Amino acid sequence: MTAENNSNMLNFLLFGFVTAIAFYSGTQFNKPSESTEAVNGSNIDFQHVSHASLYTTKKFDDGAKEYSTMLITDLDHESRDGKRWRSLVSRGFLKVSADHKHADIHFDKDSEYFVDTNIAAGGRAMEMSDLAVFNGKLYSIDDRTGLIYQISDKKAIPWVLLNDGPGNVIKGLKGEWMTVKDTELIVGGLGKEWTTTDGEYVNDHPMWVKHVSAAGAVHHVNWKDVFIRVRRAAGIEYPGYMIHEAVQWSPIHRKWFFLPRRMSNEKYSEAEDENRGTNVLIIGNEDLTDFEVVRVGEENNKARGFSAFQFVPNTHHQLIVALKSEEKDGKPVASYACVFDVHGNVILDEYLLHGPYKYEGIAFA
Repeated sequence: MTAENNSNMLNFLLFGFVTAIAFYSGTQFNKPSESTEAVNGSNIDFQHVSHASLYTTKKFDDGAKEYSTMLITDLDHESRDGKRWRSLVSRGFLKVSADHKHADIHFDKDSEYFVDTNIAAGGRAMEMSDLAVFNGKLYSIDDRTGLIYQISDKKAIPWVLLNDGPGNVIKGLKGEWMTVKDTELIVGGLGKEWTTTDGEYVNDHPMWVKHVSAAGAVHHVNWKDVFIRVRRAAGIEYPGYMIHEAVQWSPIHRKWFFLPRRMSNEKYSEAEDENRGTNVLIIGNEDLTDFEVVRVGEENNKARGFSAFQFVPNTHHQLIVALKSEEKDGKPVASYACVFDVHGNVILDEYLLHGPYKYEGIAFA
């Protein structure tokens, strides 16, 4: 057996091992008669999770506040580094004026570092999408393997494996967004039908979402009707489509917020999709039955699509910091950060971030 075959076999065994752990975790999902369960030698209360913040705050004499911020990349094919795969992490700061009318963001190139892994699927890995602070820890998801990683001490530590669709398939979830609602981490994918590159229907797997408990137990929920209602609110009907990479739940508003990456009334086409970016914010009630559509700003560069967002701290979830990324012929061109309020008023125009990278996750950490 060659060295390359040995490497592939090791990756397969590692992936299988993590899959087995995730399957076992899923079979233990929140038994009704048990509110706590021993995990790694400690008791985790399923009804209570930590909502502690991880960011630092600097206060200025004029009332402005500056928050520590983290970004993570999806490097696609460029994530491979020999026999390992990696993702670039950048750290910076978001400053917001006291009246919330002005904002500034900057990232320090010297603070960049890589997190890596040797767990891959199909020769690809560490194509990270989104960041979420859950139960006092920072998490990201690899959209190739479906693995949720804890990001800690400049390392990516495997936590839970998410299967695609209803959870009974071999393929890992192409996870694109993460949010926290009450005591669960909710992870979702593209939110559209899986199709061929020419838009021919294959399955509904990307329309399932995953509810993950603090102990790592997974519950699979079909959101097909939800995603249909979301796109219908913006006037999109199948075979038209809407792609989601940026979804958040707001416990302050008790509402859902969607920033679609791309949408079109036309059938999906891989060749055309790169120029179907949006400037739309869709706000839904808690039951996801009633929606409001808000236009963000007056202009829309359709080559740029939303890839992630977070509510800015201490603004009562009135301000949003969002990422947009741009691709050409399937390769990353640039990423941008912007700030706007929930009514669509732009506070900070799209600010070019360092490097030809596709930043797909942002968190205050």
